[in-house]
Amino acid sequence: MNSGITESKEQAPRKRVFSAIQPSGKMTLGNYLGAVSNWARLQDEYDCVYAIADLHAITVSADAAALRANTLEMAAQLLAFGIDPQKSVLFVQSRVSAHAELAWALNCFTYLGELKRMTQFKDKSKKHPENINVGLFGYPVLQAADILLYRADYVPVGQDQKQHLELSRDLAIRFNNKYSPTFVVPEALIPKTGGKVNSLADPSGKMSKSDPNENAYILLLDEPDVVMRKFKRAVTDSGGEIKHSAEKKGISNLLNIYSGVTGKSVAAAEKEFEGCGYGGFKTAVAEAVIDFLKPRQAEYKKISADKAYLAETLEKGREKAAFIAGKTLQKVYRKIGLL
Repeated sequence: MNSGITESKEQAPRKRVFSAIQPSGKMTLGNYLGAVSNWARLQDEYDCVYAIADLHAITVSADAAALRANTLEMAAQLLAFGIDPQKSVLFVQSRVSAHAELAWALNCFTYLGELKRMTQFKDKSKKHPENINVGLFGYPVLQAADILLYRADYVPVGQDQKQHLELSRDLAIRFNNKYSPTFVVPEALIPKTGGKVNSLADPSGKMSKSDPNENAYILLLDEPDVVMRKFKRAVTDSGGEIKHSAEKKGISNLLNIYSGVTGKSVAAAEKEFEGCGYGGFKTAVAEAVIDFLKPRQAEYKKISADKAYLAETLEKGREKAAFIAGKTLQKVYRKIGLL
């Protein structure tokens, strides 16, 4: 079976990138500008493997019907917002059984102390004290399996994921040293563009749809009037100058968003809005976001309505992912002595 991405020994393969996103339903503008926009850009330079991490999603209590719906919704959003299945492998994690199988094998090479040091486990345990389960504790090992299965050279990471990537590297090196070179030791890929988008209501914190204030975030599927309302209520700073600086968190956040959706540099945006009042600036940012979202929202509606296309696209992605992952898993099983 042809994997659909570079596997030939006759030509030098492109470096491979792996990344995954949990199916948490509708994405925010922060999700897009901070991660997915970079996923789209990487497709022309690397062999990209992108997963919808539904196995990770069940570490916290989730309604079964909602999880299925959110998984398909996430797939449609990724396709509408730039992931090209002709250039990348896009699939649902649970549909490739090698993820769970390699995670079990890697559990047997992971030290308890390594997992106890994981800050995300501590954070999520505080948020979900009623459901501190083994899966929540061990899911960094599943993350390592996700990456190592595809012999990924690079993993795009934010600050909150660096610790998990380090575990993936440690496990790869540990396994390679014990047996023989098996896994590629992945490196962090720091995006050239894109970045953190902060809350519209509290620009000192990250934009998140878990925020109880719905005016704090922009969803990619928000209607134009909703987008305009949220930006008009966005928190700004004292003074009237539109300048990017550490002291002006609100204005800096809006400049970052404007830059992200228009492709203009922050410096160019500062010059464009020189002498403009905050009210006019917020309206202009909202209009730029609406113009950016409109064609992509139309594409999302088209993809969501075509259930056969969506199912076929995910199945083709599953086949390609399973081809690569299966070869890695067979090699691991053979080296550790499984029949």
